[in-house]
Amino acid sequence: MGGRSRTALFLVMLMTFAGFVSLAADADGSKNKETCSSDSTEDCGCKQSRDKDSKKKDADEVKEADDKPKSEFYEPREGDTPYKRTNQMVYVPGGTFTMGTDKPIFVADGEGPARQVKVDPYYMDKYEVSNAEFELFVNQTGYKTEAESFGNSFVMENYLSEEVKSEITQMVASAPWWLPVDGADWRHPEGKDSNIKDRMDHPVLHVSWNDAVAYCKWAGKRLPTEAEFEFACRGGRENRLFPWGNSVNPKGQHWMNIWQGEFPKENTGEDGYTMTAPVTEFPEQNKFGLKNIIGNVWEWTQDWWEIQHTPTFKDNPKGPLSGDDKVKKGGSFQCTIQYCYRYRCEARSQNTPDSSAHNLGFRCAASELPSYLKGSEKDEL
Repeated sequence: MGGRSRTALFLVMLMTFAGFVSLAADADGSKNKETCSSDSTEDCGCKQSRDKDSKKKDADEVKEADDKPKSEFYEPREGDTPYKRTNQMVYVPGGTFTMGTDKPIFVADGEGPARQVKVDPYYMDKYEVSNAEFELFVNQTGYKTEAESFGNSFVMENYLSEEVKSEITQMVASAPWWLPVDGADWRHPEGKDSNIKDRMDHPVLHVSWNDAVAYCKWAGKRLPTEAEFEFACRGGRENRLFPWGNSVNPKGQHWMNIWQGEFPKENTGEDGYTMTAPVTEFPEQNKFGLKNIIGNVWEWTQDWWEIQHTPTFKDNPKGPLSGDDKVKKGGSFQCTIQYCYRYRCEARSQNTPDSSAHNLGFRCAASELPSYLKGSEKDEL
């Protein structure tokens, strides 16, 4: 891994009880330096925990290289980017709703029990953060993502070129379609021979929780809490699977980007996409006007992961004070009812804060609308 001495913990979120497996041996029969932990033979994503000492060394190197950012906070300027802006926010009125469910599909994920939760009014990004928006952040600040610092990230085998696959000597025994790819990062989603030239309006990928927090801070925003995300997803509807109701394809139409076909062999792309879709694609998924709040990419939230919930009323919960993993919500283009049925509003999963992957992105929230977004004349800023 670029000469770095570190241990990567690759956790696959699955449907049953926890267990441990190891990565396959190198071609010469020796063990890889990385280890893998897994819950079963079925996964919904991957989790990579970097060696802290190596991470600190890399972080110090990045700090030294990027110690003179152009700006610490977004300052709108005409001509900032040639791409159409997608950083608009919608108002979410807040209120009390039923979070979780008493009919969990993945009990081990802590989907239940159902409990009454109150959230204050807030704002939510209408769209997932796109490559264009993230590029603006990087250009203004000189930020370097953790995937870039560590030199690799995880990608599903289906999306890799034969050249990239020929250089990989590792795989996850229980989920061999997830591969650690050298050179995979937000600019090169499928490895060194890929780019985002024609995907600037698609969601940014390979961003860790730490990267997402840095972006949101720059934008004068923050990550949503898990409760805020789920409230926004439900759109005022109680006891419904999806933001719009219980039908996967309302009125026979596709309203989200998920996997069609036999997983993991082939995504037939019946919804129009075999990988990510533009952040502006598909109808608004509920009355709040949000797009792709489920499907397309998993999205980071503020909260530390926990699975022990009580049915008692909670007022603006923010999760545990500490933990090992962060909550992600919404599912991705790799989710399917056959395998990873986690694109439901109450569904949830987890990753370490430094994890990155080909199906993981984010959107921001804010308690108050940033000043540069106020006023109809600034809607496109």
